Amino acid sequence: MTRGVLLGPQRHHQIVDKAADMLGIDGQIAAVTAGWQEREAEDQELCAALGNRAVNLMLHARAETAFREDPELFAAHRAKQDRLRQLQDLYRLRLASHLKAARRVQQAQAPRDLIESELEEAVQAIRLLDAHHVAKTQHIQKDFDRKVKPLERPAVVKQLKEIEAILADCAGVAIAGGHVAVLYNRLRLFDLGPRLADLPIIAWSAGAMVVASRIVLFHDSPPQGRGNAEVLEGGLGLFPGVVPLPHARRRLNLQDPGRITVFARRFAPATCVALDERCFIHFEGPRWSAGANTFQLRTDGHLVALH
Repeated sequence: MTRGVLLGPQRHHQIVDKAADMLGIDGQIAAVTAGWQEREAEDQELCAALGNRAVNLMLHARAETAFREDPELFAAHRAKQDRLRQLQDLYRLRLASHLKAARRVQQAQAPRDLIESELEEAVQAIRLLDAHHVAKTQHIQKDFDRKVKPLERPAVVKQLKEIEAILADCAGVAIAGGHVAVLYNRLRLFDLGPRLADLPIIAWSAGAMVVASRIVLFHDSPPQGRGNAEVLEGGLGLFPGVVPLPHARRRLNLQDPGRITVFARRFAPATCVALDERCFIHFEGPRWSAGANTFQLRTDGHLVALH
């Protein structure tokens, strides 16, 4: 099992150095900042926080180079991403009605036992839809791998050899946040999930989201209106059993027990963890523990400290 520390946002209160100490990382650290896209190389603050021992893998730039050198790969990758976006739109339409039904059941005037029974059925319908969506995304990704064979294409092989050479000299990995879909796609393009599994990993914000078993997007009050939490894809699966929720206090209405209940029950048995500033989850093999100020969204609608 992978060892690692998942953190909340690091912009204002950096504790990546403490995470490295927790994991006993002694040596160079491979940095992944692909979620920053064109700003990928602006890693001076990150390098300083890691004691000036970070080596940036430059995954976003490497992917762009591979796409320029292999136009067929670029076209196939873009077509795959277009199909995934279309699937996400359709899933989002179905999800809205399922969540609306669950909330109406919660607010209904009926005996508590009947409401609980029907709410469980409503939540189960959401779970099934989420699972169906993940299966569909995995099918699209595997179909792309089977037809395009990215890891056998010279443009990708060249970049991957350089990445592997860097990783061979590193004692750990730091995965920053940014655009979660871009970050996941770059990690997946170079098949870095299994390549990182043997190294201690520090990941925060979107980085913490992509290394989990499911990438859950969430924002109760986005600029465009009321939001519904949605599953993007299956994630790298390096740290199972938790749903990391960076910026939880800003993005979730944690004062609404009804919304917390549906959210937590929907993703159970995984533990939904609010990863705000200075928060962390520490994995040592299959066991994990949390920082003193790290909270869990419970199925009874409460927010409680993890110990």
